[in-house]
Amino acid sequence: MSRVKRGLSHLKRRRRIMKRVKGYEAGRKNLLKLAKTAILKAGAHAYRDRRVKKRTMRGLWNIRVNAAIREHGMSYSQFIHALKNKNILLNRKMLSTLGDKYPEVFKAIVQSVK
Repeated sequence: MSRVKRGLSHLKRRRRIMKRVKGYEAGRKNLLKLAKTAILKAGAHAYRDRRVKKRTMRGLWNIRVNAAIREHGMSYSQFIHALKNKNILLNRKMLSTLGDKYPEVFKAIVQSVK
């Protein structure tokens, strides 16, 4: 029975791993064993942080809306409550963009809820 030498498949796997760890520091970029663990951890962090990013962005939008609304003499919570009472369905991302890039439109929204 002939034996199978895994030369080519081993090389292809190694090249694929090394391509992914290009730019990492120390042995993680050139030692196979360390590179494999680096890839696993990087993938886990990337998966987790795609979800964390949504949380941090919502927090940033809230901060921006708060900063924009303070210029008009209201607090963030009062403004959001007034929006809900007036049935104005704008999400925090849009409010943040309006407050940052289109202050005149944001001012009109504030006047409509006051």
